Amino acid sequence: MILITGGLGSIGSHTARALLDLGESVVLTAHRSTALPEHLAGGPAGRVVVEPLDTRDEAAFLDIGRRHEITGIVHLAAAPHDLPDPVEYLRADTLGLLAALNAATVWGVRRFAVASSIAVYAGVDEAPWREDAALPVVAPHQIPVFKKTAELFTALAGRSAGFTALNLRIGTIWGPLGLPDNPFFALPRLLSAAVRGEDPDLVPPRPPAYAGDATDLCYVKDCGRAIALLMLAERLDHRTYNVSSGRLVPYAEVVAAINAAVPGADITLPDGRNPDRPADNHLDITRLREDTGFRPEYDVERAVRDYVDWLGKHDR
Repeated sequence: MILITGGLGSIGSHTARALLDLGESVVLTAHRSTALPEHLAGGPAGRVVVEPLDTRDEAAFLDIGRRHEITGIVHLAAAPHDLPDPVEYLRADTLGLLAALNAATVWGVRRFAVASSIAVYAGVDEAPWREDAALPVVAPHQIPVFKKTAELFTALAGRSAGFTALNLRIGTIWGPLGLPDNPFFALPRLLSAAVRGEDPDLVPPRPPAYAGDATDLCYVKDCGRAIALLMLAERLDHRTYNVSSGRLVPYAEVVAAINAAVPGADITLPDGRNPDRPADNHLDITRLREDTGFRPEYDVERAVRDYVDWLGKHDR
């Protein structure tokens, strides 16, 4: 069984779905609600287990291994991104990671994957971003600061304990169970407002959107499948993988798909690029593609239609 911390969240639950589709069983940890989303409900008996867990509780973490035979861990759980005190944020995320790495060591897992982020490439000028790029020592935000150190912690623990340690540099992900009012990019807000017939209201502190902006965009179902493939691959040639669609997606392309999928949406964006926006870039996924055979299944139009259908039946 593969344990996924944060397994009922957007990326976690879709990773679980992909693992189930590939024949694996999963243990999903949840800090708050333990209700299964519908895309995980009604599966084969015994192949999906939910365990309540505060990942900082090392004893409770280890106790899961007494009830289930865990062969791999995907560590996605994270402290709330908007914790105002960076020390509190770093403490919470570090304690959770260390507890997960200790469990991996005690249980003797085969593979441990930690969620890193596209944000670790801040300050890297080359395009597209490749895993072998030298990462500048900069601290633009508490999330990339932790993600960089998490990669090092995980690599060190893996070498010591003998498990394969994977760093997942995850791109800009959107889709079911994601934040509809995402603080980092405007596209989820534009789509959810269109479905609900609302004004998207991109007044600060919400992020702005211009027709000429572009982002590394990946639908969450593709993201989950990529992670599942990395966890189950018989052999991997690398220890760090970019996880995304592998292309730069213009905002204008997404808005056109939203307007086509939602009658009456009629979203318009200001021309040009956001003048305060850094240069647009995206992740190179050559490693992921060559080592797992991954190909994105959701282009922008299919992703928008699927997400619109979801939002028509759910809050997020």
